[in-house]
Amino acid sequence: MEADLSVEIAGIRMKNPVMPASGTFGYDKRLSSFDLSLLGAMVTKGTTLEPREGNDPPRICKTAAGMINFIGLENPGAKRFIQHMIPELRKFGVPIIVNICGAVTEEYEALARMFDNVEGIAGLEVNISCPNTKEGGVAFGQDPRLTSEVVGRVRKATKLPLIVKLTPNVTNIVVAGRAAVEAGADALSLVNTLKARARIRTGPGAGRWIEGGLSGPAIMPVALKMVSDLAKAKLGVPIIGIGGISSLENALDFFESGADAIQVGTANFINQRIMLEIIEGLRRYLQENGFTSFREFLQKSRNP
Repeated sequence: MEADLSVEIAGIRMKNPVMPASGTFGYDKRLSSFDLSLLGAMVTKGTTLEPREGNDPPRICKTAAGMINFIGLENPGAKRFIQHMIPELRKFGVPIIVNICGAVTEEYEALARMFDNVEGIAGLEVNISCPNTKEGGVAFGQDPRLTSEVVGRVRKATKLPLIVKLTPNVTNIVVAGRAAVEAGADALSLVNTLKARARIRTGPGAGRWIEGGLSGPAIMPVALKMVSDLAKAKLGVPIIGIGGISSLENALDFFESGADAIQVGTANFINQRIMLEIIEGLRRYLQENGFTSFREFLQKSRNP
């Protein structure tokens, strides 16, 4: 009998603990060959109240062990997203978690109200940690008072489960996590990208500096440490681990450090099937090691 991979995060029932990190896995016609129904959940690209065109190119820079992005939250805006994209995602029958981002607290609150009664949405991921925009985002996650304010306002605006996405650009992740939980977060996801800078050279003596968010294998040790710190703090909510995951072994490291589920980000740009490979790899690993379920594995193997 196959091992049961199901997990419940903030009241959201998932068939397995693997989902994409916001903004790293598309869901348009170009990826129609990928069966999203095989995932634990679908986490959408960051959605803002009004449409955004994003930053001028170049907006991505490869690094030795990852990439820096300065996309700027390009998206069609919440109204068009609800009208045109949510119906397409509903067809896959997988929980839809909408990542929301704003420049001011009122925008987060308005977004929460808009999505509150939309059919098919299972939860919101409140992005207070995005360093690839010129305003808002990461600042809310760096100041516990601002974290508390924005999460509290969102909590009052919606009945949906709230997952708060934390930034690694802080000195103490537990302080940030506790502020989010006390304000109403039902789960925490971490980490978002690290602030970074690199030069894109276009020729001898020519080029452009890019400043944005560093992701990929380079940030995984940082992410593991912060997940472990939050797990040890026992804040009473599930933890979703993010940061440089590109293999089953990486996923196991996060689970054993305290994560209850994971999001895969940059690796999707390299291998579109990486999430499926991790899911199948996890199933085989559990069966080969005598675990009947993912929950049993977490109980017996966790070592934060």
